[in-house]
Amino acid sequence: VQLQASGGGLVQAGGSLRLSCAASGRTVSNYVMAWFRQAPGKEREFVAAIKWSRASTFYTDSVKGRFTISGDSAKNTFYLQMNSLKPEDTAVYSCAVRSRTTLGIRTIPSDYDYWGQGTLVTVSS
Repeated sequence: VQLQASGGGLVQAGGSLRLSCAASGRTVSNYVMAWFRQAPGKEREFVAAIKWSRASTFYTDSVKGRFTISGDSAKNTFYLQMNSLKPEDTAVYSCAVRSRTTLGIRTIPSDYDYWGQGTLVTVSS
C-alpha cells in the first residue's frame, strides 16, 4: 500500500484545513486508517482513526469535537477535516494504515503497517 498525504498549509487560529490521504496498491476500506502528528521536539501522537467496515471512529481527546476523520471508498482515500484549529495543532501530520486483523482501534504508531509522507500544518495565533 502506498499512501500520499496532502492538504497541509498555514492557517490562522480558528481556521480550517482538510487533509487527504490517497491510497494505492490495495483497497484500504477493510483496514484501520489513522492520522498521527508530530510537533517539533515531541513524540509522534495519535490523532484519529477510522474503520470503515465497522463505521467506527476514534479521536484523541484534544481534537474531539473539532476534527473529523472520514473516508471515500470509491476514491480509496481518507480525510481529516480540522476545524477550530489552535496553535498547538501545529505539527507534521502523517497518515497510516493498519492491515493486520484488529478487533479495535489502535493508537500506537508501531501498530500501523503503512505510512504516507507527512504534511505540515502550521496554525498561527
